Amino acid sequence: MPLKPERKLWHELKKSTPKISWTRIENTSSFGTPDLLGYNSNRHFFTLELKATKANKIRFSPHQYSFHVKHPHNTFILVKALSLNLVKLYEGKDIMKLDACGLKLEPCCLGLEACGLHLENLN
Repeated sequence: MPLKPERKLWHELKKSTPKISWTRIENTSSFGTPDLLGYNSNRHFFTLELKATKANKIRFSPHQYSFHVKHPHNTFILVKALSLNLVKLYEGKDIMKLDACGLKLEPCCLGLEACGLHLENLN
């Protein structure tokens, strides 16, 4: 059985970021909580929402909007554009812009390895 795109992205991310300690958050009691909690070698915690899309538009639940608006710091959204096989990282504070502009919004980094390095070096 093939992996779903977001699960595949999770496996790719985990493999490419060995310096980050990841915890998958399987949370059904607090909707909108991001998929991952990361902890890097700089002793910095952050959250990461994983998204995969075939189009320019990224789908978010109302709870995900609420989480990122309420927690604008140390939160990120990693999006894989399936049609381009390209990964983009956005700050959680930009979720409304990301909703309005989709993948046309300028990311804080581009490419899985570059995004991994960005997260590894957060202070």
